[in-house]
Amino acid sequence: MAVDLQDLSRRLFQAANQLWTNTALRPDQYAQPVLALIALRQMEAKFDLVHAELAETFTGRLKPTPLDYHGHGAVYLPDNARFSYLLSLPETEDLAEALNEAMKGITENNPDLAGVMPQGYGSLPDKVLRELLRILQPLDIGGDAYGVIFEYFMGEFASAYMQKGGEYFTPSSIVKLIVEVIEPYHGKILDPACGSGGMFVHSADFVKRHHKTPSRELSVYGIEKMEDTQKLCRLNLAVHGLSGDIVVANSYYEDPHQMVGKFDFVMANPPFNQSQVDTERLVNDAGTVDARFSLGIPTVNNANYLWVGLFHAALNDTGRAGFVMANSASDAGGSERELRKKLVQSGSVDVIISTSPNMFFTVTLPVTLWFLDKAKAKGERADEVLFIDARHIFQQVTRAHREYTPEQIEFIGNIVRLWRGEQVETEQGSADLMAKTFGEEGFRDIPALCKVASRSDIEAQDWSLNPGRYVGVAAGEQMDDVDFKERLEGLQEELEVLNAEAARLQDTIAKSVAKVLEI
Repeated sequence: MAVDLQDLSRRLFQAANQLWTNTALRPDQYAQPVLALIALRQMEAKFDLVHAELAETFTGRLKPTPLDYHGHGAVYLPDNARFSYLLSLPETEDLAEALNEAMKGITENNPDLAGVMPQGYGSLPDKVLRELLRILQPLDIGGDAYGVIFEYFMGEFASAYMQKGGEYFTPSSIVKLIVEVIEPYHGKILDPACGSGGMFVHSADFVKRHHKTPSRELSVYGIEKMEDTQKLCRLNLAVHGLSGDIVVANSYYEDPHQMVGKFDFVMANPPFNQSQVDTERLVNDAGTVDARFSLGIPTVNNANYLWVGLFHAALNDTGRAGFVMANSASDAGGSERELRKKLVQSGSVDVIISTSPNMFFTVTLPVTLWFLDKAKAKGERADEVLFIDARHIFQQVTRAHREYTPEQIEFIGNIVRLWRGEQVETEQGSADLMAKTFGEEGFRDIPALCKVASRSDIEAQDWSLNPGRYVGVAAGEQMDDVDFKERLEGLQEELEVLNAEAARLQDTIAKSVAKVLEI
C-alpha cells in the first residue's frame, strides 16, 4: 500500500508540534533536533540496505568498517544510534542523553558530518521524543521520501517562526521553477546565500528526473553566514544523499570558493534590500573594486545590485544563473539603473519572470526571478530578453500562501524552452495548456503572459527589467490599472524595508539601554 507522504508528514509534524505546546522552546530552537531524527531514520534505511549487501562479501570474523559503508554511499551507524536500540531503552532511561550519545557516535564514525549532528536533546521532553521515534521507526519508504518529509518540516518551521524561517528556507515551488529554467544537467553549482540548501537538493532532483546520478553530475558549493543554518544545509544534503563544500562565511567580504569565472550554475535567494554593507571593504588599497562585484558598487544603501554583480561574476563563459530579486530592483533608478544597463548591454540577461504575491512565508509582496546566461551573449539571442508575467499563475494553498503546481512549473519552463528552441516537456501534464496557449506555431508573444524584448526596447523603457512594462495586458484590462498596482507594490515594499530597519534599530536601542542599566 502506497504511503501518503503529505499525510505522514502532517502527522509527524503534529507530534513534533507538541514540543512547542509543552515546552518554552521556540520552533527555531527545536527544529534542528527534530530534523536530525528524520535524517537519522533515513540514514538507517540506507545503512540497512548497504549492511545486507556487505554481509554477502564479509563472512566469518571479518567485519565491514565505517569506510566500507561510506564507499557504498551510506552513513555508518554504531549500535547505539539505531532506532531499535533507542526504542528498546526502558522508560526510566534518559532518552535525551541517549540521543546525544547517538549523535556523538555518528559524528565520530563519519567525519563528513563533523559539527552537523545536534547535541541539544537535553532540553526536550522524553515523552515527545519517544513518540517521534515510534512514528518514524516502522516506516517502509524510499530514501527520496525522507527528503520530502524533511522539506515539509522545514517549510512548516519557516511558516511557524517566520523571521527565522525566512533566513534559511525558499519555498520549494520557487526553487523548482528556478531549476526548471537554468537546467543544471551537469557541472559546478554555487549558492552564495545557501540557507538550508534547497537549491542544491532540487538541482539533484532535476538530474534524477533526467535519468542521471546527481553525485556524478553535480559538484555543490555553498556559502552561509549563520553557522546553525550551515549545519542544517549539510544535514539536508546528507538526507538527500549529497555532499558539498558548504562554508560559513559572509559573501560580501569573503570568497572561500574563489568564485570569479568558476561556476556553471549560480542559484540564490539573497536577502532583499539589505542595507549597512561596508562598501569600503569591497575596494582594495589601490582603489580597485573586488572582481566579484563585476557590475560595480551602487551609491545607494542597498545591496541588491551587489548580489546581482556577484552572481554574474561567478559564472564561467557558458554559465547560467537563476535568483530571486525584490521587485524594486527591476526599476531602481540612479546608480542601480546604470549597473542594470551594464548588465543588459553584456547580453547575458536571459529571462525575467514576475511572480504572484504570497509565494513566500516571510514576504507578502510579489518578487521577480532573474536568469542570466553568459553563453547567450555570443549567440543569436544576445540582443533579446524573454519577459514572463506569471503573476496570475498560482495555486492557492491557504488564505495567505500560494505556490506553483508541477504542471504550472513545467508550463512556465516550456515557455522558456520554446523560446530557446529546445524540446518541451510534458511529464507533469502541461501538454493541454501548452496547446491551448501556443498551438502548433511554436513560440510567440502572448499579451499579458510573455514577450521577447530587444535591447533597444529595454533602453526605451529606461533599462527596466519589469515584465509588466513589456508583456502588455489581457483583454479588458487597462494599462493604467497595471501601473497603479506596480506603484502601490513599490510603496508597500519600501514600507516593509523601513519597518525592518525600524525593528533593527529598536533592537539595538533596547540592547544599549539594557547595558546602561547594568552599569
